[in-house]
Amino acid sequence: MSRRTLPAPAPIAATDAWHAVMDAAGHRCHCTGACGSGHTRTEGRCDRTHGGYAGGTTTHLVAAPTDPAQLALPAHRAALLPAPALSAWCPTCHDQARRRATAQSTPEQEPDALF
Repeated sequence: MSRRTLPAPAPIAATDAWHAVMDAAGHRCHCTGACGSGHTRTEGRCDRTHGGYAGGTTTHLVAAPTDPAQLALPAHRAALLPAPALSAWCPTCHDQARRRATAQSTPEQEPDALF
């Protein structure tokens, strides 16, 4: 099975699912604002690509749940999702979207009351 030449090497743990997600995304981050950015300079979609250079480092995309609410899933549960339920995410968008999803899914803690 031949693989398309990538601008950067695939991760060590790259699976067929990772390759399918990256091929479907054109090796570009799928984020359209779940991270909190409108990506207005790039027509509403993050422009970071796998192997591209951004923020002083090479970008390595990850395959993670498409649904931002599922970004809060533990890694061992997210790894069981099928490729159609995954999207390509750059580290910045993934981290920001995961933080937002976690904050929205965590119920407000009531302060301990003395009385």
